[in-house]
Amino acid sequence: MSKEPSPDWTASDAIRHLKSLTSDKNRAGMARVGIKADQALGVSNAVLRPLGRAMKKNHERAAELWESGIREARLLSLFTDEPKKVTRKQAEAYVAEFDSWEIVDHGADLFCDAGLAKELVPVFVKDEREFVRRTAFAMMAWGAVHLKKEPDETFLGWLPIIETHSTDSRNFVKKAVNWALRQIGKHSLSLHAPALKLAQKLEASDDKTARWIGKGAVKELTDPKQLERLSAKKNTAR
Repeated sequence: MSKEPSPDWTASDAIRHLKSLTSDKNRAGMARVGIKADQALGVSNAVLRPLGRAMKKNHERAAELWESGIREARLLSLFTDEPKKVTRKQAEAYVAEFDSWEIVDHGADLFCDAGLAKELVPVFVKDEREFVRRTAFAMMAWGAVHLKKEPDETFLGWLPIIETHSTDSRNFVKKAVNWALRQIGKHSLSLHAPALKLAQKLEASDDKTARWIGKGAVKELTDPKQLERLSAKKNTAR
């Protein structure tokens, strides 16, 4: 094992290093923001991200890191897996073990990079488990940012799903629904209008959760800076 993080590190090397950075103070702080801390070491993402970049991608090692069950090792797994090797079977196995919004959001990012969003969003959104459903909307949000070549029809097809689940009052679901709606509306000028229309409809809803989702989305999608950015983006694309 080299002393500095490198691609030749094994999962065991990485876990040994992570354990040397354990911080009870950080663990307590994580618990306060809704991160499950019973399997956490208290290592921040500001440390994990550079560590992942130094270790580089390795699918087999990522699987071993995930199997450890340790929060930091699992995040490192998601950061260093090889998207092209991530399968639907793996995604479904992982999502069944998601236990915090943080793991969900980074897992959603990986699944989008793996090209699984269109296939798995309809599956995960039907699941009643809070973190599984959140994964569907987190994938929509990440997809709206990162799937540059995806046709607008994909995102338009997700708007009815957003409306259907806009009354799910569970904290980690409703926040992800709002996130997905905002990101879709900011994806392109052509998506802005339908996303804003839905946001305004939700804002006027009799349902408290739908109103909260709609209000937040309307505020962001009517921000002049966002409209200016979208117009500039459209002009640049010509």
